[in-house]
Amino acid sequence: MSNILRKEAFVLPEGVIYLDGNSLGPIPREVPERVQQMLNAEWGEMLIRGWNKAGWMDQPSRVGNMVAGIIGAPEGSVVMGDTLSIKVFQALASAVKLNPDRRVILSDTGNFPSDLYMAEGLVGLLEQGYTLKTVAPEEVAEAIDDSVAAVMLTEVDYRTGRKHDMRAVTEMAHASGAVMVWDLAHSAGALPVDLAGSGCEFAIGCTYKYLNGGPGAPAFIYVRPDLADKVEPALSGWLGHRQPFAFDLKYKAGSGIERMRVGTPPVIQLTALEVAMELWADVDMDALRAASVALQEQFIEEIERDVPQLTLASPRDPRTRGSQVSWSFDEGYAAMQAVIDRGVIGDFRAPDIMRFGFTPMYIDAADVSAAVAVIKDVMDNRLWDQEKYKIRGKVT
Repeated sequence: MSNILRKEAFVLPEGVIYLDGNSLGPIPREVPERVQQMLNAEWGEMLIRGWNKAGWMDQPSRVGNMVAGIIGAPEGSVVMGDTLSIKVFQALASAVKLNPDRRVILSDTGNFPSDLYMAEGLVGLLEQGYTLKTVAPEEVAEAIDDSVAAVMLTEVDYRTGRKHDMRAVTEMAHASGAVMVWDLAHSAGALPVDLAGSGCEFAIGCTYKYLNGGPGAPAFIYVRPDLADKVEPALSGWLGHRQPFAFDLKYKAGSGIERMRVGTPPVIQLTALEVAMELWADVDMDALRAASVALQEQFIEEIERDVPQLTLASPRDPRTRGSQVSWSFDEGYAAMQAVIDRGVIGDFRAPDIMRFGFTPMYIDAADVSAAVAVIKDVMDNRLWDQEKYKIRGKVT
């Protein structure tokens, strides 16, 4: 773990054990100075000249290549911009166009709801007999048949951490003639990903979790290189145009992955993300994964030994689990608020899930044991059983 742990690279509040990097990563220490420099020296001094002089217009592709390096994608196949929901819609709309004779979009009940909402919206817009079919995660394989146009799954379940076998599912989709779309929201920066090796057509993901890009950081989209000049962007924004500043009134798709750009790049957020991505330049993803699994296994062992009130909701086999561990408890929301109040930050997902993420770049074995001690105290002494912990905030 020694080559992975780098707590000094992050701003971490004194007295806090942060086990929620799977929801929002902490700020890298170098981000504030670099963003301030961008605000003053680029936006402040260059004004509109920053688009050319500071390289703002190329930032989505430049940062996209940095992300590509940790998700097993070749250079020039990933571009940044917009939100994850927008990228889901983009990828899915392009996917079904590749299979014009089929009408079923297949997903699972463990998928993040926003992905399903975007699929529902697309189905409603198309109005050509399309349907969204959802099955239990373990039933996906048998549900892939010759009616399926596209399979859209999140590799790691946001609630339980259950992990799909990307390569195996993609092979099954392709064997049935379906197009494969992967959401890497809980994978990118958490575990090794091999998009090129999987052969999938599309992947999307966010960058504010394990990649530490900050709240609202832009999402990414991957298109398999052999398809990049063929896919038809449903969201044909001006920066996906072949020549945006020709101001042509008719859309002409740009070259390769550039056609998946939509609107103006969020330069301030991309600047923060670019600094964060520099931390990944020398990270061995296999070593990071091994360190993450070790922390998770320690956490499971100590919770099951010391906190019998909680029931493991994540897969026990680490090979089928992402980088988080979830526990079921009837009063999970209140219990999590009490734990947070004592300096251990995780989060809650309905209906009863207490969720903890393990990011070995700033969490170590001592942090795990200290967190377990706090959770044990909260549970043994029913410290959660106070009205203030049962009042739900807008964000859980």
